[in-house]
Amino acid sequence: MPNTSDSTDGQPAGDPNYLVGLDLEGRRVVVVGGGTVAQRRLGLLIASGADVHVISREVTPAVEGMATSGQLTVTLRAYTDGDLDGAWYAIACTDEPETNAAVVEEATRRRIFCVRADVARLGTAVTPATARYDGLTLGVLAGGQHRRSAAVRTALLEALQSGVVNDDSTPMTPGVALVGGGPGDPDLITVRGRRLLARATLVIADRLAPPELLAELGPDVEVIDAAKIPYGRAMAQEAINIALVEGVKAGKFVVRLKGGDPYVFGRGYEEVEACVAAGIPVTVVPGITSPISVPAAAGIPVTHRGVTHEFVVVSGHVAPEHPDSLVDWSALAKLRGTLVLMMAVERIDKFAAVLIEGGRSADTPATVIQEGTLRTQRVLRADLGTVAARVRDEGIRPPAIVVIGPTAGFSAEPARPGVGSANG
Repeated sequence: MPNTSDSTDGQPAGDPNYLVGLDLEGRRVVVVGGGTVAQRRLGLLIASGADVHVISREVTPAVEGMATSGQLTVTLRAYTDGDLDGAWYAIACTDEPETNAAVVEEATRRRIFCVRADVARLGTAVTPATARYDGLTLGVLAGGQHRRSAAVRTALLEALQSGVVNDDSTPMTPGVALVGGGPGDPDLITVRGRRLLARATLVIADRLAPPELLAELGPDVEVIDAAKIPYGRAMAQEAINIALVEGVKAGKFVVRLKGGDPYVFGRGYEEVEACVAAGIPVTVVPGITSPISVPAAAGIPVTHRGVTHEFVVVSGHVAPEHPDSLVDWSALAKLRGTLVLMMAVERIDKFAAVLIEGGRSADTPATVIQEGTLRTQRVLRADLGTVAARVRDEGIRPPAIVVIGPTAGFSAEPARPGVGSANG
């Protein structure tokens, strides 16, 4: 019973294949062929719990590794009639059409559904483009147009991941999700963060949270700009804590959307403590943190083999001599690795001076990245002795990351239209 899944001119509308989910747990599946085509299909078979047997004259190193780890068995020889004995499902994926045809013939005779990878319409089954997401299995067939089915599969997966398509109509239980929005580019929020944001009924957003993410919210979602909560920094944090608690008590699912990662100089744990004290369930969704991702966007690795064995992230929100400073700047000056300063642009002259005074060479590379990962990103490359003057002369302003150390002189940044650079 040949499968007519290949696309042909004049083919009637619709796909003649019957899409079904097979329970292969513990059941014998025979794959004839051990090359890259087989390799791509084996992962899902193994994940399904199938008892997988590969028959091939030779196999790829990856397939050999699957056998070595006990995920499947491999028989290194040519296919012979009878190899499908006891199988529930078979795949013919050699580079020999006559062998694939023989496998399909035996499968048909034994009433075993068989995929023929080289000519799909000559098999008795066809593999859909598939994806798994949070307990769902997606499968797409497109009449043999494999690129089309793969494109639709990928689009559906991305829609589910981003929250554009909601797979659960059940309202979220009132609570708080503390979500790290990433360094700025809205595409750099985590999949889980974006999914929870799409289900929020109240969002309390930081100034550095990607604003484009808020544009995706429905019109019924209440948004509070945390940057506009009055009464100064300390009182503002207390007011944010109160807003989180009151939002949940009003029956809302609250997303606290922050820039970067909630726990990296983001006061995230203070908000968790406030929720726990009020008996409110809270979920923390880590975010891509700017001290690592922003340098990477500028072509700078914070570590590199043979160059750095450590990197240190430091808050620059207070000057070195300030009584509230908790940083041992003399110890930092003695390190040889990478130093990443956050919130430091306005006091960069003081930080550079104390590091040089502590022993860091004035020739140490120092790079400043303003608005990293955004189209407005600017990169200023200097050294520790000149960086403060360069920042002033070039008009660099917050938000910005300062990277100091050997790798700060690296540059693997591709040319990007619309992204400025101020190179020394």
